[in-house]
Amino acid sequence: MADAAAQEGAEQLLHLKLALLAGEPPACILALARKAGGGSITSHVQNFLLENFTGTNVDRRQNSTYTTTIFKRVISEVELSSGVVIDELYEEFAQRMLSKAKDSLLNRTDFMYKEISFLSSTYDNVSSRLSVVARLSCSSNMLEGDTGCSLWPSSLFLSEFILSYPKIFSTKCCFELGSGVGLVGICLNYVGASKVILTDGDTSTLANMKENMELNNLCIEQEDSEVLKESKNKVECKYLSWEEVSESDLRCYQPDIILGADIMYDPVCVPHLVRVLSMLLRRHGRQGETRGKSGDEFETEGPVAYIATVIRNAETFNCFTKSAADAKLSAINITSSAAPSNFLPYMLSYDRSSVQLLKITLLS
Repeated sequence: MADAAAQEGAEQLLHLKLALLAGEPPACILALARKAGGGSITSHVQNFLLENFTGTNVDRRQNSTYTTTIFKRVISEVELSSGVVIDELYEEFAQRMLSKAKDSLLNRTDFMYKEISFLSSTYDNVSSRLSVVARLSCSSNMLEGDTGCSLWPSSLFLSEFILSYPKIFSTKCCFELGSGVGLVGICLNYVGASKVILTDGDTSTLANMKENMELNNLCIEQEDSEVLKESKNKVECKYLSWEEVSESDLRCYQPDIILGADIMYDPVCVPHLVRVLSMLLRRHGRQGETRGKSGDEFETEGPVAYIATVIRNAETFNCFTKSAADAKLSAINITSSAAPSNFLPYMLSYDRSSVQLLKITLLS
């Protein structure tokens, strides 16, 4: 009984730590802190936060403003509930408010360093739960147009899908449209895709994506690089404009699987997206006919696309389905039948139920 309680307590503290590393909103952090303290933010929880997010234990790339905000919210909550704020937390917060960081990385508020940790559902103890950790530089200012450098729920969902069904992607050439921060590519590399090609049509997003690959010790494709050819941890990061790309531009890739997360965002872009999907799905010159048993979601003759999306605008989604049908593409919703495992139980802001997963193939 005592062992089970200790295990549960360790699990809750792990969730709190991972949520902070992932840059979860303050309200979510407070909720996890309360849960770890059995209903309130105890001295033990406060000490845990200090031990893990101050001094030598904090990564210099992490956003200092974010951590300071969390400490401020914790202090306010404990005080309002007539609890005891430990002196060390007061001192740390006061020091942060008075000091002016000289390190440009700490002062950078437009981008935020995040660690997204995927937790395995099968484990012997809490310390062995981590499946894969993705280190990402993400925009903290979506309102200024940095949407490509932001972390979206569909990319989390698609990453969970990849980790839940690794055999689909293992040894396959995978090509992602609108790769953003590159999270999906990191997961594809983890499950053993033979080739990972990440693309985006925004140059600043592409530059940030390359930085993220380097953060995760992944080699970026370079011309005539023998070291890269021999490396298993490699990705290609390519500029791709849906409006301008031609079939000859895509001929060299021959992908087995095409992926995309939250790429149906504008009705104006939908026809270009469908055109690119059609060209990529024709790469092998084969149709997407099912070769497995009836009802098998994953067995196809030719290339297949998996698109995760949140339907924020029904008109945009309907525009996509119509354009896909006109282009003789089959778009099947497999969200329920191929639901991924929950690898991110600590991300309270992540609404998995809002994401739809489509399987797209060429009609025969």
